[in-house]
Amino acid sequence: MSAGSPTYGANRARPPVRGWDRVRRWGRVLACSTLMLSLAGATSCAALPQRPARLDLHAGTIAVGGDGLVQAVPDDPELLVPGTRVLRGVPDADRQVAAQRAWLAAGFVPAVTELGESSLVRDALLDLHMLSREHGVAVAGWSGPWHYVWPRDAALVASALARTGHLADAERTVSFFQRVQPASGLFHARYLPDGSGVPDDRGVQLDGLGWSLWAMRQVMEQLPAAGQAAFVQRHRQLLDRSSVAIVDSIDRDTGLPPASPDYWEVPERRPTLATAALLRSGLSAAAVLYRVVGATAEASHRDQAADRLAEAIEVSFGPDGYPRRLGGKAGSVDLGVAFLLPPFAEPSPQDGTVDVWRAAAGPMRRAAGGLSPGASWRDDGVSWNTATSSYAMTAAFVGERHEAVAWLRWLDRHRTAQGSLPEKVLSDGTPASVAPLAWAAAAVIIAADQLDS
Repeated sequence: MSAGSPTYGANRARPPVRGWDRVRRWGRVLACSTLMLSLAGATSCAALPQRPARLDLHAGTIAVGGDGLVQAVPDDPELLVPGTRVLRGVPDADRQVAAQRAWLAAGFVPAVTELGESSLVRDALLDLHMLSREHGVAVAGWSGPWHYVWPRDAALVASALARTGHLADAERTVSFFQRVQPASGLFHARYLPDGSGVPDDRGVQLDGLGWSLWAMRQVMEQLPAAGQAAFVQRHRQLLDRSSVAIVDSIDRDTGLPPASPDYWEVPERRPTLATAALLRSGLSAAAVLYRVVGATAEASHRDQAADRLAEAIEVSFGPDGYPRRLGGKAGSVDLGVAFLLPPFAEPSPQDGTVDVWRAAAGPMRRAAGGLSPGASWRDDGVSWNTATSSYAMTAAFVGERHEAVAWLRWLDRHRTAQGSLPEKVLSDGTPASVAPLAWAAAAVIIAADQLDS
């Protein structure tokens, strides 16, 4: 174990982590804790009345204003220059429009034949461009509680940008991960977009390790072969710290990582499938990255660790139907099962994860037709575009084109008036919460790219 690495394994002293104990105390004291998610939404106890939620839409989109800065825009398409994220009538509108069109032209917009003339993918790309404009790395959303960099959202953005030819933009996200990562390797839940620190004491979330390595591999694989080794070397510190931290986090007896908040952003007492799956993905990515620079011993070690973790996941979660939490009921399956599938990992032919993922869409479906984050999530009628767009992405990668297109069409129909993907869709089909949302936009682009290939 290298100096400064985490010590979560069996028979090791667990180091104090700022904010973690406080979160656990909240979980013990409150009968029903309401915590801000990485998606900046909220959950509540299943015992509470399941009334349809009424949530405001913070903005229709974001766009460049007269001062050249990005700002939230009311949900009125007449305010924008068509096909752009530029406000009408600003003094330098022509220059801003030309700049956005040039940025799009520097890459490419994936085409999904079945979507016809829809602007879904193009608008998603423009939204990622705007969300990244301030500091070069995408914030999850523009409104206050979302205006931070979550490793998971940023990783998806890096993949989407790399796949569409915006490689320099994508690499900035990987560089951001390396810059904010401490010697321990452990990532916090979210970061200030300038990289100067964290906005609160939520503490670490282990899944960030997997997301960072997955993103690094995603970007590397889009580079010309001649530049791949140099890219890995530029980010070797991120590769070393993240992969060592994952290995050190795994319990020697169970083969699993400890309990840690994941994309639900609530205190956890048991390991979750999502965290375990993403750490496995990170180890597999690390092995590929090490081989690119000829570090065969490190690559072999990470491959072996990934195999052990994959086996532990199958043994520990598989018999119960891959529930959200270790020992949970099969009916509690959530988006975590998607992280066992492409583009995160290749499923074992006999583990049945594709069937579990496919079946989970039923109990996760909400009134307007989209999905919630999990089958045990509160049924208040709200569809979450993080989950819905992720299902489109997974369907594209497991070869279920019809399903992928169906989810993309649903997302297309439930955008704001300006074409941005909101975080939530209410039971009546109304967009709600923050728009645009980086996770949803990125997953749509990744799905479209796979369908276009």
